[in-house]
Amino acid sequence: MSALEIGSKAPEIITKNQNGENIKLSDFQGKKVILYFYPKDNTPGCTTEACNFRDNYQSLLQEGFEVLGVSIDSEQSHQKFIAKHELPFNLLVDEDQKIVNDYGVWVEKNMYGRKYMGTARTTFVIDENGIILHIIKKVDNKNATQQIRDLLTK
Repeated sequence: MSALEIGSKAPEIITKNQNGENIKLSDFQGKKVILYFYPKDNTPGCTTEACNFRDNYQSLLQEGFEVLGVSIDSEQSHQKFIAKHELPFNLLVDEDQKIVNDYGVWVEKNMYGRKYMGTARTTFVIDENGIILHIIKKVDNKNATQQIRDLLTK
């Protein structure tokens, strides 16, 4: 699959959320979606980013956005993460790594000289018709919501 670009149709997502409920990206037709990919539940950077979206969730809803987080963690892991940090939005399960591959965020990483595959922290802003408006590859965990708002006002 070719790399996704601004203006591309967002690949359909069909998966389960933290409660085992079926979720499809097309369910959100007519709403703008913040689809954010993060490496792992309950790690420092991922927690900071999730809490930033949590703290701004009501204003994002008022602005017509829905927030969806995606990682390769299990339903149970997502449930614990949501409960611990009172996250009000869905976390999508991608244990088979289909979504991270479809969105091109499953990449080779390098930490302390050790190479491994993992999720690149990336945010996609998708419009009401499923078209990618923005792709943020250098996510500012503490200011993730403001980073999106800044792009939308340019």
